[in-house]
Amino acid sequence: MSTPAAENNQAGKSQTEIQPRGTALIPFLVFIVIYMGVGLVLQFSDVEMAFYQMPAPVAALIGIAVAFVIFRGTVDEKVEQFMAGCGHSNIMTMCCIYMLAGGFAALAKAMGGVQATANPGLSIIPPEYITAGLFVIAAFLSLATGTSVGTITAIGPIAIEVASQAGLNLVLVLGTVVGGAMFGDNLSMISDTTIAATRTQGVEMRDKFRVNFMMALPAALLTFGLLLLLGRPETVVPLRELEFSIIKVVPYIWILALSLLGVNVFVTLASGILVALAVGVFSGDLTLLGSAQSVYAGFTGMFEVFLLSMFIGGLSEMVTRNGGLLWMLQKIQSKVTSQRSAEIGISSLVSIADIATANNTVAIVVSGSIAKNIADRYRVDPRRSASLLDTWSCVFQGILPYGAQTLIICGLAAGVVSPFQLLATLWYPYLLGVFALVSTFVPFADGYIRKNPWNWAAGRAEKQS
Repeated sequence: MSTPAAENNQAGKSQTEIQPRGTALIPFLVFIVIYMGVGLVLQFSDVEMAFYQMPAPVAALIGIAVAFVIFRGTVDEKVEQFMAGCGHSNIMTMCCIYMLAGGFAALAKAMGGVQATANPGLSIIPPEYITAGLFVIAAFLSLATGTSVGTITAIGPIAIEVASQAGLNLVLVLGTVVGGAMFGDNLSMISDTTIAATRTQGVEMRDKFRVNFMMALPAALLTFGLLLLLGRPETVVPLRELEFSIIKVVPYIWILALSLLGVNVFVTLASGILVALAVGVFSGDLTLLGSAQSVYAGFTGMFEVFLLSMFIGGLSEMVTRNGGLLWMLQKIQSKVTSQRSAEIGISSLVSIADIATANNTVAIVVSGSIAKNIADRYRVDPRRSASLLDTWSCVFQGILPYGAQTLIICGLAAGVVSPFQLLATLWYPYLLGVFALVSTFVPFADGYIRKNPWNWAAGRAEKQS
């Protein structure tokens, strides 16, 4: 993420005075080692959801404490650095977007929007194509709601029941749901990964979507085609009809439409909340008081990622001012010789971060500032770097056996399928990784970038006249 130290000369200490120091990265390493180490220990101890037992903000807080101990300067100076990072405009903007997105998602769910989005597809899809249909439903629901975990939680039980009714391969069905959920997690305008990727790279959500979509679409189409061919049941069993209300899908369509039109994200989310409120009250599923409680529950549901973003912002500022970012950049730049290798470096950076933390939002937040510096130095379009951050974090998040997505879907199946069995059917994340990698060497996804070149001097995209 962009920090004041990475953007401007600091009071009494300019960028030219900052000396590269590898030891300044120790607090970040402490955070990652504790977060990952606790998860590994609990995983080997057969603790359920092992990598989610240690709250990420607490692990970050330990790293911050280490920074206060090892960095030079008075306590007041360190507190000032930390607070400057926590309160940076990019961090505060990101956190406000998180809260609004959480409020909308909670309110839309409370008025029945999740089931209203899923049930129509399940009611009209021919039984012999239900596996491919589940992929489309999961993809649309995650695109509308912005959460892969929420999509899996909502669709998972239905998919398991459908697999039982229709005689489908359960492992394939579960892998299909995870793949569809990761499609929306990667692309949704209200996904926390999209918010983090676009804010750290300083780009608009719609622009990142247009670049990202060109990598995700071929992967999704190929996955859909494979499921049509290989996902049919041996015996076709008619499915029961499910009730649904089309009007409850309107808030999701509203959010998606405004986002694609480029309306300010705060206006989009705030108006989405009002639309969901109107639909919920009109349909009789919500009261005004209940709506207020749902919105607030959505706010509090974002508390962990809100707090983590602030802590990482503060820690990033301290690490930057003490030369950690400069040292990291020098090491990476010694291996980077071109725009193409810079893209590989950004992709590798966020992938390693996700493997270490098992959380794609955390991975983007941790690696965002370094990725931004690499992109700026080697002229990687920031819309491209935002897309790479989001895509590669979702690729690995979708296939990690200890990630929340695979653990939850396997838990819903009552332990019949293990996360490692699921690895063979996670077709979409694998294909997304393939197309993302190919796009680095064959820029088939850069059509929008070529038509709308980035104005490096102004820091914004300008359309060609």
